[in-house]
This record gives sequence, C-alpha cells and structure tokens, in this order.
Amino acid sequence: MPRTLLARSVLLIAALLILAHLAWLQIFRISTREPRARQVSQQIVSTVNLTRAALVTAEPSKRYGLLGEIAEREGVQVHAAKRGEKLTPLPKTSFYEFIESDLRAQLGASTQFTLSRNGVEGIWVSFDIDGDGFWMLMPESRLALDESWRWIGWGALVLLLAVGGAFLIVVRINRPLRALTEAAEQMGRGSTPAPVDESGPAEIQTLSRAFNQMAADRKRLDDERALLLAGVSHDLRTPLARIRLGVEMLDDKGDAALREGIVQDIEDIDAAINQFLDFARAASSENETPDADINKLITDMASRYERAGKQLTVKTSPVPALPLRLLAMQRLIGNLIDNAFRHGGYEVTVGTGCDGSTVFIEVLDRGPGIPPELAERMLQPFTRMDAARSTSGTGLGLAIVDRIARMHGGCVQLLPREGGGLRARVELRTGAAG
Repeated sequence: MPRTLLARSVLLIAALLILAHLAWLQIFRISTREPRARQVSQQIVSTVNLTRAALVTAEPSKRYGLLGEIAEREGVQVHAAKRGEKLTPLPKTSFYEFIESDLRAQLGASTQFTLSRNGVEGIWVSFDIDGDGFWMLMPESRLALDESWRWIGWGALVLLLAVGGAFLIVVRINRPLRALTEAAEQMGRGSTPAPVDESGPAEIQTLSRAFNQMAADRKRLDDERALLLAGVSHDLRTPLARIRLGVEMLDDKGDAALREGIVQDIEDIDAAINQFLDFARAASSENETPDADINKLITDMASRYERAGKQLTVKTSPVPALPLRLLAMQRLIGNLIDNAFRHGGYEVTVGTGCDGSTVFIEVLDRGPGIPPELAERMLQPFTRMDAARSTSGTGLGLAIVDRIARMHGGCVQLLPREGGGLRARVELRTGAAG
C-alpha cells in the first residue's frame, strides 16, 4: 500500500469503482444473455423453416440450383444426413442450453444442434423432409455474442472520469490534513506553528480547532515557564552578586580555602542559572541564517576554547551550507564540547561529515561513556547518570542539545566510541531547519 493518505484513498476508491464497473458488465452480460439466445434461436428456426419450405415447394430439378443460390447469398448449406456421424457435444453453458431447448420446442423433439459435425465447425441443425434427414450449416459468426464494446468503451471512459473526480475530491479533503501534518512537524521541532485554517468537513474543522487550541496552550505554557525561570534566575543573581562582592571584600587574612570554596559555589550556581535560561530560551524566535557554514562555526569555537587553555581537536569534512539558527547551534556544540571536557578529560575531538542528504556533527571523548540502554533517557531534562558521568550539573546540557537539534529537524545519538568513550552525534537533514 502507498504511504500517503492521498495515494491510499485514491487507490481504494479506484479499486471500488473498478469492481463496481466489472460487476455492472457482468450484470449486463447476464441480463442480455437470454434475450440474445432467444434471438439467435428464432433466427435459426426461421432459416430452417424457410429453407425447408423452399426445398419442399421447389421442383426436384431445380433444388440443387436453389441450394447453391441459398449458400451463395445467405451462407447456408444443406447436407444429407448419414449414419455414424461424429457430433461434438455443446458447451455446458446456459446460452447454448437455452438455444437447444428452444429449437427442439419449435422444430421438434428430434432436432439436433451442434457446433461441429464430422470435424466441420459451424452451426449445425438437423431437420426432416418427408422422412429424409438433412443438416443445415450456418456460419458460426451468427452465434457470436454482441458484447456491446461500444458500451464497454463508454463505461471505461466513465470509470476514468470517476477516478479523476475521486482524485480531485481526495486532494481537496487531504489539503487541511497536509496543513495539520506540517504544523505538527513544526511543533515536534519545538517551533510554534501558525494557526491552521479551520475549514473543510465538520470532522476536519473539529480537529483543526483542537490542534490550534493545543498549540496555543503549549505556547502559553512555554512562555509562562520561560518567564518563571527568567524571573527566578534574575532574583537569584541579585543576592549572588552581593555574595560575590562580599567574598571579594573579605580580608586576605581569612580562610583562603573557605573563600575559594564559596567562589566555586557561586560559579556553579551561576552556571546552573545559565543552563536554566538556555533551556527556557525560545530558540525558535531567533532569525535563521539560510546558508550557514557549520565548519566555520566549529573552527571559531575551537579558537575560543584554545584561548581558554583547552586543547580541542577539529576534524572537519566538506559539508553543504545549512539553514541554521547560529546562536542556538553554538549552544548545541558548546554544550557537547563542555560535556566532553567535563566527563572525558582533555582528549576531545569535534568533527563534521556528510552522509547522503544528512550532515552530521560528532564530539568524541575518552570518558566512561554511556550504556546504550540509557542513551535515550540521558536526553531527558534533569537527568544525570551517577555511575558513569557523575559530576555536578543540572542535567539539562544534553536536553538542550536534543531540543535545538529537533528545532533544526535533526536528532541526537549517544553512541559508544571505539576504544572507550562517548561519540555524541547530531544529524541534520540538508534544508530541514524549521
């Protein structure tokens, strides 16, 4: 079966119309079979009676000439009956059974009817003249059923028009469903789609109205969540700033270790706030760069990491330009690199490549890695794996990566690296950003 609803609907309707057309043809054949058989039988009876009457009334010396004239003009031949003739049985169909029954009813019970006599094919009917047996031979074409090919042709034309009309109807019905599908795909990528048109049949209107309401509720919840996190983050940063200022004003004679610990706690809290803001930030509001160079973005980020004293190995391959939200993609790559440095030590590699219509970004480390059965769960918000990658954090880094990837129509895979470690792979379809 085809994959699309349009193709399936048209195929099923076309199959139904074809079956109905074939059923109509069969009904037509059955309904015309008996009248046609009666017509053929009456034609044979008339020919036999006329031929017999002509032979009976003709002078004996002129009978052979009369038979020749009848054969030439009407295609009817008369042969004398002989003993031991080989007759082929009639086909077991209602058409021939009706003709045979009608011939015997009108010409006599001893009348024989066959389509082959002594190997000669045709319409053979027996009759008697003064006790002598004769066979009349008629062309078999007179038995040919008139299947009314003209009607069949018109029926085929009507069938084609009906299928074409069904296609147009299904296209019209499918149009709002296609709009709903596109809007649902945008929601799946984290974007807020424009309201779909609430038109069409009542069921489609109800579905479109429910979808628009769901999209509006989702946007309202996202806005409220972003506002809440932004407000909380702002309220937290104000006392954090005072604490930082107070720590810096402490007398140098204080406990240096305690002071460094407080400073580190402040930095951790500030980093957690930044992660909350990144997760709540609506990346879909960022303008899209139509022809972004992902390799240049990675090279620029690698330079910043090098200036910060972190060695990052870059292995890029030629990839096509992509429509990207650059700030969001920078956060995606940055979270993967920071995660690799945090859990994988100093041997971190970032690379790009192209696999058919898919562009991929890979960040590789030599850390403990993530078991395959837990890879999907690690992409959920506020999820951390204490056993393998247990350090402080909010559990939002990979969730942010997954969210941004889906906004660009891509996906994230957390795969084991050969030789140990993690291979975080982000796949983006060319031209798929939403």
